[in-house]
Amino acid sequence: MLKFVFWALLAANAALFAYGQGYLGKVQGGEREPQRLKNQLAPGRMVMLSAAEARAAAEVPAAAPAQAAPPAEPAPPAQAPVVQTIACTQAGAFAAGDARRFETRIARLGLGERVSRTSVPFQEVTSHLVYLPPSGGKEGADRRVAELKDQGVENFFVMQGDSPLRWAVSLGVFKTESAAQGLATALAKRGVRGVRVLPRGPQGTRAAWRLRDLTPEERSRVARIADDFSGVQLSQCK
Repeated sequence: MLKFVFWALLAANAALFAYGQGYLGKVQGGEREPQRLKNQLAPGRMVMLSAAEARAAAEVPAAAPAQAAPPAEPAPPAQAPVVQTIACTQAGAFAAGDARRFETRIARLGLGERVSRTSVPFQEVTSHLVYLPPSGGKEGADRRVAELKDQGVENFFVMQGDSPLRWAVSLGVFKTESAAQGLATALAKRGVRGVRVLPRGPQGTRAAWRLRDLTPEERSRVARIADDFSGVQLSQCK
């Protein structure tokens, strides 16, 4: 009985040893360990290297990992469009009462230090002279007088005195420009050439404003204000 037990245990141990070494195969696999090792080794694909080839292969550095691309530079910020400005605009000339009203309205535009008040020469026109300008001194004046008589013009006189109009021939003085222009047109129809109209009156000064670095929109707003004042014009600063 003891011999039977001894040999049974020995057989069981041998079976366990064989199973553990893979000689009996896996439960889920169909091949045994020796066969699996044989398939893994693939002796037909193995290449024997010489000592020099083995050293050369060992010295080849491993491929460096691909470096990440540097981050793209941010796009530069969009620049604001350049607004063209008008260097200097002059508004004037203003009579005393109009100057105060214009100054009040311009202040509402908020132009600050870009606005400055100045004085400009101004002629207070009180009459309009219709005349023939001087040409050739006294002899020239006498010649023009003779021509006027031949053309039937009798209302004239030769201007003298110490002035730029010395030896000019005056043909009439009118309070309004329209009346003066009417005479000039009538004389031209009669063949009188070179007739001119000259505003006359005392010289003085009036208020004007200089507005610097205006945008086109700002200048349009100033122009709309100036249009409400008779005789006021916008011009480039001199």
